[in-house]
Amino acid sequence: MKLKIDPKIFEKFPGLLVGVVSVKGADNNGIASGIAEKTTEQEARIRREFQAETLSQTPKIDSWRKAYAAFGGKPKENRSSVENLYRLVLKGSDLRHINKLVDIYNLVSLKHMLPLGGEDLDKTKGDITLTFATAQEPSVLLLGDKEARPPHEGEVIYKDSISTICRRWNWREAERTKLTEETRNCVLVAEALLPVTGEELEAAVSELEAMVKKHCGSTITRTILDENYRETEL
Repeated sequence: MKLKIDPKIFEKFPGLLVGVVSVKGADNNGIASGIAEKTTEQEARIRREFQAETLSQTPKIDSWRKAYAAFGGKPKENRSSVENLYRLVLKGSDLRHINKLVDIYNLVSLKHMLPLGGEDLDKTKGDITLTFATAQEPSVLLLGDKEARPPHEGEVIYKDSISTICRRWNWREAERTKLTEETRNCVLVAEALLPVTGEELEAAVSELEAMVKKHCGSTITRTILDENYRETEL
């Protein structure tokens, strides 16, 4: 099984970097000690340093808004996962515990202001590809939805051989492949658009790997994908 990026993605979004962390044999039960406290620290920092009214002007948020607009994603209505997290925090909400893997990648997302997500590899089929949706994509049930809907033609999606597993790049993930306490094998991704540098993404991915290994006892491999290295084994 591989994770691959369609070369057409790089044509439209030059400078894209995707950090890929493949996790095998994770223990995702219980609560990761210290993660909630570190998340609370990041929430307090965000409330000190940012305001909801001007968040969209922050370069790391603005880059995703422009990307969404480029594929018709309506960034004011459908926000990137990192903007959504920051806006929840700025509204006064504390991120709730979901499971260890999700708690960890949410913490890294808050700290580094990058979109992060994950998929259960035991619930996927075939290779995972970051690509543009066609007009023939099957409907997919997203987290929190009651009805399955197909992605719009031209929007950026992650998909396997069954259907889309994340719509509008990193907006919302599919119910089918979500991470749960039963998840043992998964892929985690951290995404970066300019002005984020390779060094910044590497720091985030390294931190993600270390925390997952510490709290979930996993076997982990990690890779940074770019326009010259567009696929990796999971």
